[in-house]
Amino acid sequence: MGYETPMSLPPIIYSDDYLVVVDKPAGLLSVPGRGEANQDCVAVRVQAAFPDALIVHRLDMATSGLMVMARGKAAHRSLSMAFEARQVDKRYVAVVAGRMADDEGEVNLPLITDWPNRPRQMVDHDIGKPSLTRYRVLERLSDRTRVELEPITGRSHQLRVHMMAIGHSIVGDEFYASDEVRALSARLLLHAQFLRLPHPDTQQPVDYFSEVKF
Repeated sequence: MGYETPMSLPPIIYSDDYLVVVDKPAGLLSVPGRGEANQDCVAVRVQAAFPDALIVHRLDMATSGLMVMARGKAAHRSLSMAFEARQVDKRYVAVVAGRMADDEGEVNLPLITDWPNRPRQMVDHDIGKPSLTRYRVLERLSDRTRVELEPITGRSHQLRVHMMAIGHSIVGDEFYASDEVRALSARLLLHAQFLRLPHPDTQQPVDYFSEVKF
């Protein structure tokens, strides 16, 4: 049975006068895309309930999990600076193809947009931007591995390309997995599970958590 994207407001994990944290479903854009048919997105749905909510960061359309939106310009400035300064700790859970040999490690491969095939990204050691992902194995199954991923940098498709580059594409990935691995799931098995960030009012670290559904 195929995966269907919910049509309602994404679940609100937390909200106050400064921010809204939502649990984005897979298959929903973070921001409006091109054309009238691609206007539905997290931003539009959340702004219907919180008109002052502003986008701070994005998740890939195929990725589920935690997204934070700022309420008002001051909060937006504070959170945007925190993301730019890498003061935000992000952890994802993915199911990847094959059994990963090492319990933990890192992937340090520079990335750049594959322009003829965009939005795909690719590794480029000459002009790619520095990109670093840390990983930790959570569970090994017969033909796949459940892994925690921590992006130290925030490049587009970073986790997806890095996992593919070390021979362990994320299950269900329409861009980077083989036909066989893509067919194992109706959706991309990548979920933004944990966020720690400085609250825009107090600047004290706050944690948010979202349950993995796969």
